[in-house]
Amino acid sequence: MGDGGCCPTMDLLRSEPMQLVQLIIPMESAHRSISYLGDLGLFQFKDLNVEKSPFQRTYASQIKRCGEMARKLRFFREQMTKAGFSPSTRSTMDTEINLDDLEVKLGELEAELAEMNANSEKLQRSHNELLEYKLVLQKAGEFFHSAQSSAADQQIEFEAHLFGEGSIDSPLLLEQEMSTDFSKQVKLGYVSGLVAREKSLAFERVLFRATRGNVFLKQATVEDPVKDPVSGDKINKNVFIVFYSGERAKNKILKICDAFGANRYPFTDDLGKQYQMITEVSGKLSELKTTIDVGLVHRGNLLQTIGYQFEQWNFLVKKEKSIYHTLNMLSIDVTKKCLVGEGWCPVFATNQIQNTLQRATLDSNSQVGAILQVLHTKESPPTYFRTNKVTSAFQEIVDAYGVAKYQEANPGVYTIVTFPFLFAVMFGDWGHGICLLLATLYFIIREKRLSSQKLGDIMEMTFGGRYIIMMMALFSIYTGLIYNEFFSMPFELFGRSAYDCRDPSCGDASTVGLIMVRDTYPFGVDPKWHGTRSELPFLNSLKMKMSILLGVAQMNLGIILSYFNAKFFASDINIWYQFVPQMIFLNSLFGYLSLLIIVKWCTGSQADLYHVMIYMFLSPTDDLGENQLFTGQKFLQIVLLLLALVAVPWMLFPKPFLLKKQHQERHRGQSYTPLHITDDFELESHNDAHGHEEFEFSEVFVHQLIHTIEFVLGAVSNTASYLRLWALSLAHSELSSVFYEKVLLLAWGFNNVVILIVGIVVFICATVGVLLVMETLSAFLHALRLHWVEFQSKFYEGDGYKFYPFSFTLITEDEE
Repeated sequence: MGDGGCCPTMDLLRSEPMQLVQLIIPMESAHRSISYLGDLGLFQFKDLNVEKSPFQRTYASQIKRCGEMARKLRFFREQMTKAGFSPSTRSTMDTEINLDDLEVKLGELEAELAEMNANSEKLQRSHNELLEYKLVLQKAGEFFHSAQSSAADQQIEFEAHLFGEGSIDSPLLLEQEMSTDFSKQVKLGYVSGLVAREKSLAFERVLFRATRGNVFLKQATVEDPVKDPVSGDKINKNVFIVFYSGERAKNKILKICDAFGANRYPFTDDLGKQYQMITEVSGKLSELKTTIDVGLVHRGNLLQTIGYQFEQWNFLVKKEKSIYHTLNMLSIDVTKKCLVGEGWCPVFATNQIQNTLQRATLDSNSQVGAILQVLHTKESPPTYFRTNKVTSAFQEIVDAYGVAKYQEANPGVYTIVTFPFLFAVMFGDWGHGICLLLATLYFIIREKRLSSQKLGDIMEMTFGGRYIIMMMALFSIYTGLIYNEFFSMPFELFGRSAYDCRDPSCGDASTVGLIMVRDTYPFGVDPKWHGTRSELPFLNSLKMKMSILLGVAQMNLGIILSYFNAKFFASDINIWYQFVPQMIFLNSLFGYLSLLIIVKWCTGSQADLYHVMIYMFLSPTDDLGENQLFTGQKFLQIVLLLLALVAVPWMLFPKPFLLKKQHQERHRGQSYTPLHITDDFELESHNDAHGHEEFEFSEVFVHQLIHTIEFVLGAVSNTASYLRLWALSLAHSELSSVFYEKVLLLAWGFNNVVILIVGIVVFICATVGVLLVMETLSAFLHALRLHWVEFQSKFYEGDGYKFYPFSFTLITEDEE
């Protein structure tokens, strides 16, 4: 797989052999060495500076510097998103780019962009203010124009009253009002501006109460929303003008305007000046609009230039930050000329790591090379499985339950086959399987394009499990052919049915009068079974017994894997006092039941297996009578029952006493040690002695008691749990049959094109929504439970921790 590496000996069954390695790297080549190891991605560093805070570490200033550059890049990304740009994925990658030059360049670009933003905001605010000012001039001008027209009409009316005869309807005080001396009239002041429409009613009330009604307020509605100069949001506003008398009232009005966020603008009652001001404001608006557009074009060009190299800069900053984070995990030796690091790596990668360190030494012109030495430790190494794009998804299913202990047997190997197979047992329909296969082939064919795109959460999960779905679809086609179901319809794919009509005159050949006229149907269920009165009892019996056989087989596989674990870890106690009694107990009861099922299928016997199993416990010495399947069955049942009873104390009692004896012997053997032992050995012996003192027999015995009870009860409950294979398979078949008969055939029977089209649409929607989505998810979850609980509980501890190497690829994926 890699240069200088050997082929893995354990592959997926057990973790790659791992080793703890110490690296001694000269200071001048440290940065380049860590960078090259990140490119290699096969070394997991240990933090040797746990007691130090992040600010006390050697490279804290460099990390802070990278963090500042990352902040600038995030600022650029936000600005590009707001402007509608996206970073170009086809950026030209410069082979040599200096971090110092990048820092200076990013600073200059940030300052330039910030200045552009500030100028653009000022110009936009001025533009919005002028827009509001123009609205005030227009609306208030209309008010003054109408007021002056009204005053002129009143003057004409007054003059007509003076020279003509007054009517009885004329106001009595009109003459007195109109003849008042204009020099004695009070001069009113006014304030104009805009206020938010939702605040206009409250604004009017507060004005009235604050001035005790000594103001006149006039409002005009602005039809379109207006951009607020302060917030920049579009708001529905009203133009207002408030008339007042006196400075005191004016101060109150100004404070109320400020409190309600009303923008005030100057206004004149001279019509000539109004038109002149509107003309000036319109001119300024067009100039500002042109300036803003030019600024936006310039800003867009700058952001586009940044977007071309954004991904390259972003990757470089992330890479440098991760390098300095890793360098902070290394400790400095006494001479302060070398960095000392420790970490885990696969054994096969030793040569690759050494070559990488040598290349870093040469490229950095260092006089001293890096040193790699293997350390011996009793610490449990991390678990590392080399997977590809097909096996990684299955491994994730296992890791979601728990990461395998170092070199523990990996259930992922068997999950590749057993998981999609158990799914297909519940989903058996080769028509639905073909639909699933076509859907997942779309993801597989376009995986290169889709892997670089941002998908939704559900689509992301579906795409990640595309090879699991492909396997599930293939197995569903296989089991569908066995069940002989294509959207619940049977087909004679492998030859003609073995059954036919008893005589040519029989009218209902699907329910009565069938006789066997040919050899047995070669593969799967005979198509003539579908639609008969005995279809449901027959398929129920078949699928129920098949579920028990599959369940017992998978549980036996789990117990056998516990034997290989015990053999690998040289634990004879687990072989003789865990594996052997568990195999005896499970197969004495449910292995025997599986044997009876197979014998009954082969002989065609009518024996009642429920009766046989129940009375095997209640009255084992009674005669079996018509339920006897073979000679010697009664004696075999008694022997198996006794073996099952013996297996329970065999699991419970010996193991705790033997573990206690082992601890005592280990402690006694360490009481006398040679004189030439090393400090490390003394430390380990001391730790073991403490372990011996902490050994509690009562805790071990209670743990073993719980384990025994769990296995004995679990053998029954887990076997019953596998009946979900029968239940979901039956439910899937019946739902498919209902949709076909009650929707498609019913619509076909009306002989109406519209009803037929509606029926086909409803059938497709029901098939896709219920059978291909909900049933797929249901069967997936049940298969997941069978693997996690029924299968893996027999052998899998799952208390390890995953191997996370220092890799730029993994860091980029995590941060994204």
